[in-house]
Amino acid sequence: MTTGQAEGTVALITGGASGIGAATARRLAGRGWRVIVADTDATRAAAVAEECGGLFVATDVASPDDNEHVVARTVEEFGRLDAVVLNAAVAGRCRLDDFTPQRYRDTMRTDLDGVVYGLHAALPRLRQQGGGHIVVTGSIAGLTGSPDVFYATAKHALIGLVRSAAPLLEADHIRLNAVCPGLVDTPALASVRTALLTRGLLLADPDEVAATIESLLADEHTGRVWTVQAGLPATPVEWPAIPLATR
Repeated sequence: MTTGQAEGTVALITGGASGIGAATARRLAGRGWRVIVADTDATRAAAVAEECGGLFVATDVASPDDNEHVVARTVEEFGRLDAVVLNAAVAGRCRLDDFTPQRYRDTMRTDLDGVVYGLHAALPRLRQQGGGHIVVTGSIAGLTGSPDVFYATAKHALIGLVRSAAPLLEADHIRLNAVCPGLVDTPALASVRTALLTRGLLLADPDEVAATIESLLADEHTGRVWTVQAGLPATPVEWPAIPLATR
């Protein structure tokens, strides 16, 4: 999408205070998009929104009401909503050996429920406008696995959501795709950054992921999942063909 085409186009970005969300807001704003930065971190999210000439809306994606509110504020402020980047996520709040129902729910309420609620809140407006784009931030952990078991569980579920819902939304001209980053140099990895680098692992810059998100917001395909890793081209995931058994 060229700058001219993007001028005045409106994107809502959850988890926009830092990392991939902030990089996406900056990248889109630089192309002429109007951006809404939604996050619970008011200080950092407001600063990103101000830098981008956009709007900050305090949003807990785990709240259905907050998701409805941020969509309503977007339309109130800019008159439209063209794209949604459902990016907010947290690291798993528990693992197998320290599991509690509350910690498990604290993970799922953001990493899975928050995307479902965001999708549900955005669909009526996108349908009313005749279509739009939605990009879900998944993870390589949602395609393979991770010691962060319940984070990976949520990310696997998001891939199922995107692949299942995309064909149902195609008639409404709504494109739904996912990006699955590997290790990304964000605040979420700050505590283990040195250990990862010592092991020889590469960390992608958040803008590498943001660039793929930008491409997906201009792509007329739907139901696709792309991996993004440091220094490598974004790559679409190829799924096996599994026909249903018949007589």
